[in-house]
Amino acid sequence: MTVMPIRDVHLFVKVIGQGYPLVLMHGGLGLDHTTLLPLSPLADRFTLIFYDHRCNGRSVGADVATMTWENLTADADALRQELGFEAWGVLGHSFGGHIALEYALRYPQRLSRLVLLDTCGDARWSQDNAPELLAKRGFSAADVQTARRFYNGQMAPDEVLPAALRLARAYEYQPSLLYNPRLLSLAYQLGLGPPMTMRPEATVFGFSRLIQGWTVMDRLHEIEAPTLVMAGRHDFLFPPEHQAILADRLPNAQLELVERSGHNPQLEEPAVVIEAISRFMDTTGSVFPKKEHSVCYT
Repeated sequence: MTVMPIRDVHLFVKVIGQGYPLVLMHGGLGLDHTTLLPLSPLADRFTLIFYDHRCNGRSVGADVATMTWENLTADADALRQELGFEAWGVLGHSFGGHIALEYALRYPQRLSRLVLLDTCGDARWSQDNAPELLAKRGFSAADVQTARRFYNGQMAPDEVLPAALRLARAYEYQPSLLYNPRLLSLAYQLGLGPPMTMRPEATVFGFSRLIQGWTVMDRLHEIEAPTLVMAGRHDFLFPPEHQAILADRLPNAQLELVERSGHNPQLEEPAVVIEAISRFMDTTGSVFPKKEHSVCYT
């Protein structure tokens, strides 16, 4: 792993494996790539490129105001060029799926396959629908209000971690240590830090500015790359009804729901997700594009 100078930023990058390249765009506005690390076994068959978006995780060197769709996608394509790939597969989870969709629209010639994992094409699903769905699922009024403020960026940076901990159990299908807010809070209080790098200022900016009113629903028909739309059946942010709409509007898409999972099926059912991605990558498209030159960062 390394920090690479890309355009006007230094991106934290981790490249593992061998074979056809697949870049993994992480979710969680302000977080990092670690939630996608359970997909590492795919490195047996593919070159996996993990990285932290600008202003997210361990990437440094840019003001949060530069976190625009233009910059986020241009960063990714500049990374592709630096690594020497003519084209690559793109996997985007949650917020990373928004970037992946924008990338598909802006750089279609560089995209061979697209995997959309628990994401959406319209911000209203997280900002408006998710709090309402939590209310229907029996969450308290305080939880619902926290969700409404969190997903609309209506909080100060020092409120982000407590809010994220409070909402943690909404992301899972079944209670587990992975999402236990009390244990995460205790680890933070002991100075061990959260299990990933969090940039609260990016979380607030992203929800309040970047994705406010964002939608690509009327442009999905332009994305011709073979696409796998996959999500946990119990995801409250981007529920199955939206996944069906995504798959229907994308010209060359297939839909798979992971039954025993919430918003992070790669954490709750990694074997199922890995098998689905492997099958999709093996059975779509024709000849893999060749590399322009070879550069390896580990």
